[in-house]
Amino acid sequence: MPYKEPKIEKLYYTIGEVAKMFNVNTSLIRFWEKEFDIIKPHKNKKGNRLFTPQDVENFHLIYHLVKEKGMTLKGANKKLKENKEDTLENFEIVKRLQDIRATLLEIKDGL
Repeated sequence: MPYKEPKIEKLYYTIGEVAKMFNVNTSLIRFWEKEFDIIKPHKNKKGNRLFTPQDVENFHLIYHLVKEKGMTLKGANKKLKENKEDTLENFEIVKRLQDIRATLLEIKDGL
C-alpha cells in the first residue's frame, strides 16, 4: 500500500486566506461575520481575525446559500437559525454530487 501524506489542517485561518478560498473580498467576510451569528472568529492582541475550520465550514454554508442558491442574507440567516442540520445535510449532498459529477467528467474526457 503506497504512503499517503496526511492532509494538514490549520488551527486558524486569516481573513485573507478565507477570502481567497471563496474568491471574495475581505470586506465581504467581515460583513458576513457581522450578519451571521454562527461566525465567531478569535482575535489576537493586534485585533486580527483568526477563523477556525468550523468557521470556514460555516462560510461554505453561507456562500452556498447566498451566492449559489441566490438567497437574501435575511433568508439565509433565518434558514440557518431554524434548521441548520437540514441545511447542512442538503449542502453536504450537493457537495458530494458535484464531486461525483467532476469525477464522471474526468472519466468522460479520458475516453
